[in-house]
Amino acid sequence: MREALDEARRGLADGEVPVGAVVVVGGAIVGRARNAPVALTDPTAHAEVLALRAAGLETGNYRLTGATLYATVEPCAMCCGAALHARVTRVVYGAADPKAGAVTSLYRLLDDSRLNHRATATGGILADECAALLRRFFESRR
Repeated sequence: MREALDEARRGLADGEVPVGAVVVVGGAIVGRARNAPVALTDPTAHAEVLALRAAGLETGNYRLTGATLYATVEPCAMCCGAALHARVTRVVYGAADPKAGAVTSLYRLLDDSRLNHRATATGGILADECAALLRRFFESRR
């Protein structure tokens, strides 16, 4: 999660909403990213999606079986969908997102039995530090 926080801090410095993500397979980071929708003019350029893309390129496979996705904020519906399509095994996140979180806050997409894949999830890891970055960003915008 510390590596994901480093990515989020880089995003903050770039003027993006400070969310960072890393993908780990076998103890090694195979993908890392920070939010970049403004820089890339791409609404899908969330940290989680970009980290999954990088992991796919690094591993040479779009299926990331056995991977853990770490994100500083609870993933949204799009990011949960991407994680499920990538077949990640586990998602670990920091701060809850009561407005858009799709792991437990608004939806429970990762463990929905109607879907063809499920992933375990653990939230609240370094949550205070992750939430503080978001507060700092949004306070600077007011």
